[in-house]
Amino acid sequence: MRFLSLSISILVVAVSIIVYRDQVVDLAATSITRITKQLNDILTGTTVLNSSAGDVQSSTTKAKSDSPFYNPSEQLAATKMSVPRAIRKVFLAVEQAEGAGARVRRSIGTPQLRNFSPFLMLDHFSIKPGAGFPDHPHRGQETITYLLTGGVDHEDFAGNAGTIEAGDLQFMTAGRGIMHAEMPRQNPDGSANVGLQLWVDLPANLKKCEPRYRDLRAKEIPQVDIDDKVHVKVISGQSGGVDSVKDLAYTPVWILDVDIKPGGKLAQPLPEGWNAFSYQLEGSAVFGSGDAKRTVEQYHNCVFEADGDVVNVEVPENATSNARFVLIAGQILDQKVVQYGPFVLNSPEEVRQALFDYQFQTNGFERAKDWASEIGKSMVH
Repeated sequence: MRFLSLSISILVVAVSIIVYRDQVVDLAATSITRITKQLNDILTGTTVLNSSAGDVQSSTTKAKSDSPFYNPSEQLAATKMSVPRAIRKVFLAVEQAEGAGARVRRSIGTPQLRNFSPFLMLDHFSIKPGAGFPDHPHRGQETITYLLTGGVDHEDFAGNAGTIEAGDLQFMTAGRGIMHAEMPRQNPDGSANVGLQLWVDLPANLKKCEPRYRDLRAKEIPQVDIDDKVHVKVISGQSGGVDSVKDLAYTPVWILDVDIKPGGKLAQPLPEGWNAFSYQLEGSAVFGSGDAKRTVEQYHNCVFEADGDVVNVEVPENATSNARFVLIAGQILDQKVVQYGPFVLNSPEEVRQALFDYQFQTNGFERAKDWASEIGKSMVH
């Protein structure tokens, strides 16, 4: 009798699956639609199929090496034969709200500059007490966070946690999927925590790699005085004879933090064929050569053409303050970019799969089930 009852139960389940399979599929589809809307409401981002006609296009110039991970092994130097890079565009990064109460100036990842391969987004963020970036997912990209002032705590669903201080950097590879939180330290004087966060695309064959973190402390970053008026922090790359090429990100990227006093000049070599830009943190500087020079003010992004091997910059003798900017270059990836918020893949199907995996905690998001960060609980409501 007990066996018969069990058999009937199994039969009912089997028939129900057959009869109601369409409803089950519809339920899954409804769930995906719901999470899509939630992500759209919470996270800034749009689906992008390469660049639209109004966007600045990535250069089609290829890198000098066929290797997908090309980084120059020789010391680059500016000479009389160097070809200056022309300026393609200069524009203001407009301040906007992001996360939970944070303010950012986004200079990459807007209609002004989108899909500037390998760069997906650049935010100059300011996070005051009670604000931050609570629990949220990523897939398919790397993030580079450079803290300028204050301190930021981070925590993820794999149990990793820590703090970066002023001058430190954190490199995070999202790979196949990660859930994490980034929350500011509560400074005694109530001041904001300020920094830069750069999103870098992952090569298609590494989109499903395992997540990882690398911290680079301020004391580990070599610095060089080009002369008595030009000072460079060589976070990654080469400048003034200092070679600090590090494999901190899968996609080769150079990051230089440059400070120039009035009257100072710099001719900074960059790998040929890489996309490059500068972002003005303080003061103003004059970029370019000859009649094509442009003055770049604070909070402005200066985008360079990929042709050429040196960027020329100077600060006029009569300037009233130093100029500080970051100069960033990266190897162009020859691949399609389809982005929806924090998910950066190569096709619409992969983005839909990412939404499904995040909603149902599969294929990299298993540890997201019932996870909540401790630092995210500190949000002031």
